[in-house]
Amino acid sequence: MSPLLRWLHRLEDALIVIVLVGMVLLAVTQIVLRNLNGTSLIWVDPLLQNAVLWIGMLGAMIASRNDEHIRIDIASHYLSPFWRRGLSLLVDLFTCTVCGVVAWFSLHSVRDEASLGMNAFSGIPAWWLQVIIPVGFSLIALRYAVLFVLNMAGRRPGLADA
Repeated sequence: MSPLLRWLHRLEDALIVIVLVGMVLLAVTQIVLRNLNGTSLIWVDPLLQNAVLWIGMLGAMIASRNDEHIRIDIASHYLSPFWRRGLSLLVDLFTCTVCGVVAWFSLHSVRDEASLGMNAFSGIPAWWLQVIIPVGFSLIALRYAVLFVLNMAGRRPGLADA
């Protein structure tokens, strides 16, 4: 694995840990403040809602790195290696295309949000919290494009007997 890929994997792993630990600490802080003081930090609830989005996207990015997304894989058990490889090519291309389209339109949505200058809470621009969507889907699309190319070359990992 190249140093750049290792760095990217570590960054993804670190981000998901930081966001998850931050979510737990903020949620516990909210509970303690509400139970002991009868008060809370007004910005924590919207931040936690957006952190769930980040956890979901980071998790999807990490799953795509090893081609471990949820899939219904009944047909490949009954197909010959030739047809299994063909099905895998189709799935990789479809996944890449769908993720690329979502990335494209979410990028435009984030750009529009930035041009409106809307704040999510406490002066934090809303687009800062939404930028994970185009970034995440772009990375997933890129990973499945690489898997498609590797499959075309007959070198796709995880495709036994193809």
